[in-house]
Amino acid sequence: MNQQSEFPLVSIISINYNAADVTCEMLNSLQKITYPNIEVIIVDNASKEIPDVILEKHPWVTLIKSKVNTGFAGGNNIGFKNAKGSHFLMLNNDTEVAPGFLEPLVAMMENNKSIGAVSPKIEFHHSPGTLQFAGFNPINPYTGRGTAIGSMQKDDGRYDVSMETSRGHGAAMLIRKSVIKEIGLMADLYFLYYEEMDYSMRIKKAGYSIWYCAQSKIYHKESISTGKESPMKMYYLTRNRILFQRRNVEGFKLMISLLFILLFTIPKNTIQLTLRGKLEHLKAFYKGIIWNITHFNIHQNESLT
Repeated sequence: MNQQSEFPLVSIISINYNAADVTCEMLNSLQKITYPNIEVIIVDNASKEIPDVILEKHPWVTLIKSKVNTGFAGGNNIGFKNAKGSHFLMLNNDTEVAPGFLEPLVAMMENNKSIGAVSPKIEFHHSPGTLQFAGFNPINPYTGRGTAIGSMQKDDGRYDVSMETSRGHGAAMLIRKSVIKEIGLMADLYFLYYEEMDYSMRIKKAGYSIWYCAQSKIYHKESISTGKESPMKMYYLTRNRILFQRRNVEGFKLMISLLFILLFTIPKNTIQLTLRGKLEHLKAFYKGIIWNITHFNIHQNESLT
């Protein structure tokens, strides 16, 4: 078997926003991987700081500078449009990878053509041996919430079996280019959060399965760019949780979901944030709700040309 068929070209796409040093740490880990056929595309999302240090330290990557901040989905879409591989790997810039992480992902996908996307095992970078992700439980259609399998558990062998999962993880998800051509690009109206969940739903609706690959591992430094409890994070999580439901749930289930938000989520968060004195977070929470009331054209998806 020749290298091209055994090791198809993988385009690794990562987004940088005011975190060039973090991105360089991710690239340092990619320099040590054993997979022999990759290209790396870094999309800078209109950082306020000049990102040229990325190319200075890693001249082997392609650096694309977007003139506007297009968010996580929009940034990845820019990468998709410029990628040459047969497989695209979305990889967060706040991750580091194990040297042999890519071979199992590609092998799983190549051995089963019905698989549309694969995500690796994810550990917390600053808590070695503690899992963040070993698959996902299905999203509750009424609450819009889903839980990660293995989250906060020790990586002690219990999660060493690969399995089909409800969706991929946005920190690292390998997708066939042919699937992206079929379903279109990511929905960039999300900007931040829930976009990979929406994309996973579209992959599954197209008839493909999504898998967790236990033999592949990366390490995640979660929430470096947005902060653990920032108002921006509150806004996008609130806005996009409702947006996700509107795009992916229909009929009676959608009605129940919206009633749950109205009768439970809004009163609960209002009371909690007020008592904690988090007035900026409360403002962001309501801003996210109002966005959904004022935006109706939410089902557009751009094609990969």
